[in-house]
Amino acid sequence: MQRSQKRRSSSMSNRLYYQPPIQDVESYCLPQFRSLDRELCYSDSGRSHGAHFSAKNSFQLYSTLESSSGNGSVNMYKSPSTVSFSPSGSPMSQQDSHSYLPDQHNSPENTYGSPISGSCVTDDMSDWKYKLKELESAMLGPDLSILDNYEIAYQKGTRNSSNETESWGQIMESISIRDVKQVLICCAKAVLDNDLLVAQWLMDELRRMVSVSGEPIQRLGAYMLEGLVARLASSGSNICKALKCKEPASSELLSYMHILYELCPYFKFGYMSANGAIAEAMKDENRVHIIDFQVAQGGQWITLIQAFAARPGGPPHIRITGIDDSMSAYARGGGLSIVGKKLSKLAETFKVPFEFNAVAISGSEVQLEDLAIRPGEALAVNFAFVLHHKADESVSTQNHRDRLLRLVKSLSPTVVTLVEQESNTNTAAFYPRFVETLNYYTAMFESIDVTLSREHKERINVEQHCLAREVVNIIACEGSERVERHELLGKWKLRFKMAGFTPYPLSSLVNATIKTLLENYCKKYRLEERDGALYLGWMNRYLVTSSAWQ
Repeated sequence: MQRSQKRRSSSMSNRLYYQPPIQDVESYCLPQFRSLDRELCYSDSGRSHGAHFSAKNSFQLYSTLESSSGNGSVNMYKSPSTVSFSPSGSPMSQQDSHSYLPDQHNSPENTYGSPISGSCVTDDMSDWKYKLKELESAMLGPDLSILDNYEIAYQKGTRNSSNETESWGQIMESISIRDVKQVLICCAKAVLDNDLLVAQWLMDELRRMVSVSGEPIQRLGAYMLEGLVARLASSGSNICKALKCKEPASSELLSYMHILYELCPYFKFGYMSANGAIAEAMKDENRVHIIDFQVAQGGQWITLIQAFAARPGGPPHIRITGIDDSMSAYARGGGLSIVGKKLSKLAETFKVPFEFNAVAISGSEVQLEDLAIRPGEALAVNFAFVLHHKADESVSTQNHRDRLLRLVKSLSPTVVTLVEQESNTNTAAFYPRFVETLNYYTAMFESIDVTLSREHKERINVEQHCLAREVVNIIACEGSERVERHELLGKWKLRFKMAGFTPYPLSSLVNATIKTLLENYCKKYRLEERDGALYLGWMNRYLVTSSAWQ
């Protein structure tokens, strides 16, 4: 009882669950996401700038979300109020611009008192080199050369200076042409290098470029910038707690999820392919037990119950164990009992024997006794958009990600379905993770842009409540606070194989069903079947994968 109460009190970070609502068989809704600030807004205006750029001392100026700690205080870098540029194109503060070279003629290092501009030893350069060579040979031996080492060091320094100048030239060009993506990358690099002055200057420039109502890269840029602000202000670990924004009503939240579910085929693709694999694996079974590690609204199972109802010879007895946590209760407007009652009513309508087992705890806390395994039932386990939220060996010695796979394997399931985002953000360091996130969500925002006009009044709400929070989490947070930890299918395959699973290739019927689904969407979506798994992408970027195991 104590363990159960402890589990119920634990909360989980927001998740990417997009499922049809079970209130209406023909409609869809999705689970809960905590809201972002409704007042989040970036200026879309901007003009070309001269040689000086303001670098604000307060990070709050750049924030679209509340990027402060829970008590409202933020440790901030006190930068100079103005940034100017040296002739090489690199920024320097006003203090730097007043710096001078030391008095070289009277410098302690110039012990001989000879003018720097003249020859230090003799006016005859050839004679000077000869004398230096003789000294080197006498002191160091014939194979070492002070002069050669000096020339190498000088050339290396020249190259570094040249590369730095070239880098600043690229930054200035990116700003002048308003290349949001490149400036974001440069800003991330400055944050990585702890170059606070440059980071704040670029944030100021980005604030003039991004807009939550602009082009896809401008909209995504607003949330990427927020992540950088939070990271630089060291408030990433508290950002979810520090948001002081009004939570939308659960009905509004479900509406936003419904819109996104209909806008993009990614989530329908995932649930339909998983259902297809389960239906095929269970086609001859009389008693079926489905364990859903993130049941959310339970909407994924509507079409599967309907499919079983139409099965030749009659439907099997279906028992669904729905695992959840308290965070999803808000979107439902109540606990898992709501899901159980509605699914039971649906099954009754289609004359399908049905039971629902509610496990109102986080998936990371699940133990064998929670699953109520019964002999004589064929077992299917569904991991849809959930495993990437489980901490692995890089975060915790408990390694729930692999522990759950081993637990499930010990149950000898008939089939296990995996649906995940095809992105590599789990163990990647900050900078490559930033670039990966930028590329991944650029494709996602572009696909939304094709379907939903920028003038649509709900589009900002959809992107804020469904996508922005996880973008900020990936960029701003580290350790256990970073819960969005995606892996590529190749890495998931290794984990499943290490747990003892073998692939269960998806059938051609599932592939054909997904192709039919995509006919209702933009031609830029593409589907590929590879090694028994399905990949769904936007243009040249894969975004979601679906696979099955046994």
